[in-house]
Amino acid sequence: MSPDPTAATSTTAATSTTAATSTTSTTSTTAVAFPSRQPPGYEWLPDEPRFDPRIHLQIEPPTSVTSLREFGYPADQIEQTATDVAVSAPFRIMSDEGAAVLLESCRRLRGFARRAGNRIEHTVRGGCYRSRFLRDLCLSADVTRIMSEIYGTAVAPHTMPVHLGHLNYEPTDVHEAVDKWHHDTIPLDFVMMVSDPNQLPGGQFQYFVGTKGEVAELAARGERPPTDRVVAPHFPGPGSAIALHGNMVVHRGAPLTEQAERITMVNAYVALDRSRADQSRSRDLMGVDDESHLYTEWTRHTAWRGAGRLTGLVESLDFGLTREQAIEHLEWAIDDVQSALDDLRAGPREAEHYER
Repeated sequence: MSPDPTAATSTTAATSTTAATSTTSTTSTTAVAFPSRQPPGYEWLPDEPRFDPRIHLQIEPPTSVTSLREFGYPADQIEQTATDVAVSAPFRIMSDEGAAVLLESCRRLRGFARRAGNRIEHTVRGGCYRSRFLRDLCLSADVTRIMSEIYGTAVAPHTMPVHLGHLNYEPTDVHEAVDKWHHDTIPLDFVMMVSDPNQLPGGQFQYFVGTKGEVAELAARGERPPTDRVVAPHFPGPGSAIALHGNMVVHRGAPLTEQAERITMVNAYVALDRSRADQSRSRDLMGVDDESHLYTEWTRHTAWRGAGRLTGLVESLDFGLTREQAIEHLEWAIDDVQSALDDLRAGPREAEHYER
């Protein structure tokens, strides 16, 4: 855990997180403001319906959640993470009308799809700089509140907009997985079915009930997750989603059995309690996302993390620190900044996944 003596550790309810390291109120649904300007080369889709939560949302909380403990993670690994929630049961976010509008916008964005490294053939990143409807959905305070309730800790839409409204489309080769077995570059997210999952021939969203370490050991032997420990949750329809601790739960989009339209949307969140680990692998984005905004977003995210931790030290430390304790506190406060500098200097690398 962090050396911050006043950092909150409870993840039992969204109102329980009042860490000294957070400079944002836990009742807020924003961590870093969405940019007021688009990056160079990005234009808004014309003639989109305006997002209206009263019309386009129909939020129905999930009936259950499963913990990281139930996935086999030990306490010392869980305590560093944003929440002990692993996954939720599928739940509804969009109304029928909202799901239809989102599908049409995602179809229009398909023209901007490209390969994301060695994992996904057709994906759109930065879609919230092109679709106002997608942007406003991903930033929705109503959706953010239900995500906080599910995770049991206050969250906000991810501080890097490239992680908002990530879209995956079906591959050209029907025998290829939509997305390989992996854990995310981001800590928390939901995976939403945009196209109708009930019309799909295969292509299920699947997750492994176990730890990343177990899957790494399997991959080292050339093996995949055993089918008796793989769950393919039933999504009732388009606009339904599953909450995911993406950095901890190994998952994939399975291959289709015949060619069909398959579109999913992933929206990422950050915990407002910055005392926990960042759980991000932003270095994997180098060579995938546009430099016109990646490095600006990454820097802002890192500065937000560091500012929260440093402010927490200013507000919480009392007299009596030893020299060693002072060093420990300051190193912890700037850990994310140092890690970002190391990654930026190291340069691009192949994205992590468990299929070789």
